[in-house]
Amino acid sequence: MNENRSVFALDGVTGMLIATVLLLSILGFLTYNAIVVQNANSNNFYEIKNETAIGSGIGFGTQADGTPHVTSKAEDHVVPVEVK
Repeated sequence: MNENRSVFALDGVTGMLIATVLLLSILGFLTYNAIVVQNANSNNFYEIKNETAIGSGIGFGTQADGTPHVTSKAEDHVVPVEVK
């Protein structure tokens, strides 16, 4: 007879039910938080200006004339829009 039993050795239906309940509770938690964040930011939108000049955000190296490579920043292109 097998006497090596442990409380963490949950096999079969019990282990499957515990895993299912755990995964469904994680899914419920993440779904609830996604809805809360979406509701909080639904009226907080912005407008993009000069979208053709948006750079990649990578600023390595120097340009041909020896000056450091400068990329565009988000605050140069994103304008908050106030909802009235």
